[in-house]
Amino acid sequence: MQPPLSRIIENLRREPSRTGSIVITVFGDAVVPRGGSVWLGTLLEFFKALEIDGSVVRTAMSRLASDGWLERARVGRNSFYRLAHKGRQTFVAATRHIYDPPPTDWTGRFELLLIANAEVREVAREPLRNAGFGSPLPGVWVAPSGVPVPEEAAHAIRLEVSAEDDSGRRLLSTSWPLDRTAGAYLKFMATFVPLHDWLARGEGIADVDAFVARILLIHHYRRVVLRDPLLPGSLLPVDWPGQPARKLCGDIYRALLPSSERWLDQHATNETGPLPAAGEDLRRRFVDGG
Repeated sequence: MQPPLSRIIENLRREPSRTGSIVITVFGDAVVPRGGSVWLGTLLEFFKALEIDGSVVRTAMSRLASDGWLERARVGRNSFYRLAHKGRQTFVAATRHIYDPPPTDWTGRFELLLIANAEVREVAREPLRNAGFGSPLPGVWVAPSGVPVPEEAAHAIRLEVSAEDDSGRRLLSTSWPLDRTAGAYLKFMATFVPLHDWLARGEGIADVDAFVARILLIHHYRRVVLRDPLLPGSLLPVDWPGQPARKLCGDIYRALLPSSERWLDQHATNETGPLPAAGEDLRRRFVDGG
């Protein structure tokens, strides 16, 4: 395994266990574009490359299924998993946020969602965050006008406000921890620049290492970008690191894609055999180059 990737994995081991989160990354990034279902043995082989024990993976899969993220089907003694309805809904919003170019048609207005019911607030909290909404007060959510509203918040009261006056800007400053997000972007870049430079020098990389690197790249990037409201540049601090981080992620992703897909061709299966080939949507990820 190449030194830059070894260091990323070593740092990952120092963190609290994120096996369940990595599973979701594998599904969203690699399994959904290729039919949506995958054999548990394929996942165990991937996690073996991370030196994560199979029992830990099985526990994470069971927990994700119990929490409504995954569905399991059995064929004989083999288990196959796909995203459940809850996972698919979150995936749709997250896919746009992670891979698509940031929106450029902002109207200068923000949408406010008001959710009075405490139970609905709890259910909607994570989907709203993943869609790019910030929350200045309990039950109040804000995002640039035009951001799709998750179905969990479909019955919220919706208002529009301007961000051009002082009150609008104060609302923004209390809705998102931009300093923390900027720091997370800088940490992401510090972690992955060595891998970028390694690949840019034309160093060879094994297919399994390419797949591992691709998943960890998106695992780290999505943890930052899904907390980024993707505000227009006029509302962001000077030297905002979001765009450089996106370009770095896109450059590495495209460099890893052919070898990582080859690993899936050779090792990943579903109920009927090898996974189907991915469509063109996969090749259009990060096509803007950041």
